Amino acid sequence: MTQPAIGIDIGGTKIAGALVAPDGTILERSRVSTPTDSTDEIVAATGGVVTELVAAAGDRGVLGVGLACAAFVDGARGHVWFAPNLPWRDVELADRVAQVVGLPVVLENDANAAAWGEYVFGAGRDVDDMVLLTLGTGVGGGCVSKGNLLTGAFGIAGELGHVVLDPDGPRCGCGNKGCLEVYASGTALTRNARELVTSASPIGEALRERCGGDPEVLRGTDVTELAQEGDLAAVELLEEVATRLGHGIASICAVLDPRLVVIGGGVSAAGDLILDPVRRAFVRNQIGRGHRPSPQIVLAELGNDAGVVGAAHRAMVLLGDADPEGDGSAHGESDRRSDRRSDGGSGA
Repeated sequence: MTQPAIGIDIGGTKIAGALVAPDGTILERSRVSTPTDSTDEIVAATGGVVTELVAAAGDRGVLGVGLACAAFVDGARGHVWFAPNLPWRDVELADRVAQVVGLPVVLENDANAAAWGEYVFGAGRDVDDMVLLTLGTGVGGGCVSKGNLLTGAFGIAGELGHVVLDPDGPRCGCGNKGCLEVYASGTALTRNARELVTSASPIGEALRERCGGDPEVLRGTDVTELAQEGDLAAVELLEEVATRLGHGIASICAVLDPRLVVIGGGVSAAGDLILDPVRRAFVRNQIGRGHRPSPQIVLAELGNDAGVVGAAHRAMVLLGDADPEGDGSAHGESDRRSDRRSDGGSGA
């Protein structure tokens, strides 16, 4: 297989696109702001990104489009059930984009696409069973088992950020209480840091100086930078998030039993400052500890490119003939279902 594919990641603020070669190399990029008024505008903006990347492909052509978005999706139907940060409720998104761009379109959840990207080309390239957790505004998740992306009966599998740690805990945006996302996301890190700034505790002085006394301007990146500079309060804030994450990973592994757990997203920029306490908390909470094999817990390798690379490769696998010997297929990967496409020519 020699044709590239296009990966698109539609988020609440931006639409990022990339022309991706079968070996995972990004050949060209495009990015626009996400329109917020209507689905029609988002579809049109996505079409513009695809058109630009098709032009960049030139005579090589484009196999198809892998479309990823932060939503509950049924990839087999190309259907979005619900998107919390976009105006989508029961939308046949793959069909609508295919009609605009004239290419076949494959739809995935954004975290699933990122998990697939890491599995094929990143931290998971040497294993067949892995879990990805992305720590950003929320906590996203994706699972690969025996070379197949786990999507479930309705396409919604992998919402690992909504594993409940404490049913009496704070309210999550999903409506439940005490989800992993409430405790281990970038949002949680920022919230905890702002609470410390507004307290009278002297250990928060460096954070107060960083934000000029205004907690609303404080960001998770500030906490990470101060922790890397050795500030005790910032280190403890990261450890709090990491400990909760380790607890959650222990529960997730009790169900899925992966060989590898990959941690990505903005909070992962803290490196060992978050990875080490995650590992310690996981070991303390793992079932059968000391009497069973344990998964590795590592940092993601592809960064912000995981979503577009993974989405593009899903298109290669589901629309083409990806070769297991390294030009675009994962580990002899078998997850190819011809029904998971929308054809640009007919819109069917």
